[in-house]
Amino acid sequence: MNDPLEQEKRFEEQDKKRRLGDLEAQTIDYDFVNALGYGMPPTGGMGLGIDRLTMILSGFESIKEVILFPQMKRE
Repeated sequence: MNDPLEQEKRFEEQDKKRRLGDLEAQTIDYDFVNALGYGMPPTGGMGLGIDRLTMILSGFESIKEVILFPQMKRE
């Protein structure tokens, strides 16, 4: 969902449901809608970091196996 106008419309529908008593409905997040309008990076495509790429290419099942931080590795 990259369209800020469509997202705002969906937020408004959720907010209307919330005001009618739906406990799981969300409030309107205007900061998120504004960020979408500017082309927020997470909505611009697929993000693949070096750690995940290394994990895929080396065949490890867990990202913890390729992270260099010693506190993240198994003992």
